[in-house]
Amino acid sequence: MKGGRSKGETKKAEPKLSVKKGAVAKKPAKKAKTEKDPNKPKRPASAFFVFMEEFRKTYKEKHPNNKSVAAVGKAGGDKWKSMSDAEKGPYIARADKRRAEYEKKLQAYNKKQSEGAAAEEESDKSRSEVNDEDEEDEDGSAEQDDDDDEE
Repeated sequence: MKGGRSKGETKKAEPKLSVKKGAVAKKPAKKAKTEKDPNKPKRPASAFFVFMEEFRKTYKEKHPNNKSVAAVGKAGGDKWKSMSDAEKGPYIARADKRRAEYEKKLQAYNKKQSEGAAAEEESDKSRSEVNDEDEEDEDGSAEQDDDDDEE
């Protein structure tokens, strides 16, 4: 066989990638985050988080010595999963109400932002523009290259 191994040949160990001791791998550069507008309305809580607001209070009353956030979250998640749709109804209704309020606030915010952007465009248009006249001579005629005409 061409390029094949004979029965007597052993497979050579391929060199493995080695990492030098003490060498630190470089992390890829993080993308620049755009700054968040502090005036933008915050998204509303889901029905589960509305439930958790109430559940945390009752859980802390029953377990005052428990300081673990994970334990409260796990207990709340288990309780939420075991609840029927009828029991979840009040929390879903409150979440829907918060979502409606958020939509109104967001529309007002977006309207305000678009008005601000329109005002910026008007101010940009009102500024005088500077024309680039680098290519023209002082008398207004364009320069020509006369090297080709002299032959």
